[in-house]
Amino acid sequence: METEIKRTSTKDIIAYLAEKFPQCFSIKGPVKPLKIGIFQDLAEKLDGDETVSKTRLRQALRHYTSSWRYLKSVKQGVFRVDIDGNEIAEIDEEQANYASKTLKESQEKFGNKKATDNDNKKPYKTKEGSKASDNQKSHDKKRNAAKSAKFKTVKSVKSSTVKKDAAPLKPVESATIKVGSHVKVQLGNTPMNATITDISGNDISVQLDSGMVIKTQMQNIYS
Repeated sequence: METEIKRTSTKDIIAYLAEKFPQCFSIKGPVKPLKIGIFQDLAEKLDGDETVSKTRLRQALRHYTSSWRYLKSVKQGVFRVDIDGNEIAEIDEEQANYASKTLKESQEKFGNKKATDNDNKKPYKTKEGSKASDNQKSHDKKRNAAKSAKFKTVKSVKSSTVKKDAAPLKPVESATIKVGSHVKVQLGNTPMNATITDISGNDISVQLDSGMVIKTQMQNIYS
């Protein structure tokens, strides 16, 4: 009797999903935006399938929906699909804007990292070149200091205003949260509306309004 090999890598699981649900997932070519809450549908369909655990399935789904290729497909007017490829719900402007923002931030982050890597590969400077560079840095530093002093007051007032207007987030008590609860999740500097989809110890899975499923910790959950 042939024994199924348990799939553990994200790449293998996504390939497996594309094989099992070709009308929903793809590993190349056009991508279709997925139905909000599709994790539950997949978990039910794959119940008893020992080749993919729920934890690995959730990780693979999060990786798939966070890819540039997927985020580019989330556009206003495009329909989300279920596991059989049926069109379920139309993507609205808010969801499309969030996907576009997430894509831009991811690309900028990758671009900054690539630029840093290129800087680290620059050839060693000669003594003369280093001296000229130091003089230029000194000049730039003085010029930036002058600009900083000029706008210091304006920036200080603006910063104070922003902090004053920002509504404080209220931490959620662990005893009160449950699957289906509507909460806010702190992602960077921006709290996002989300719905709790799974609670596993200290790990909490939530689904954002955009449809993206992420895993976070209790300290990042607010009411």
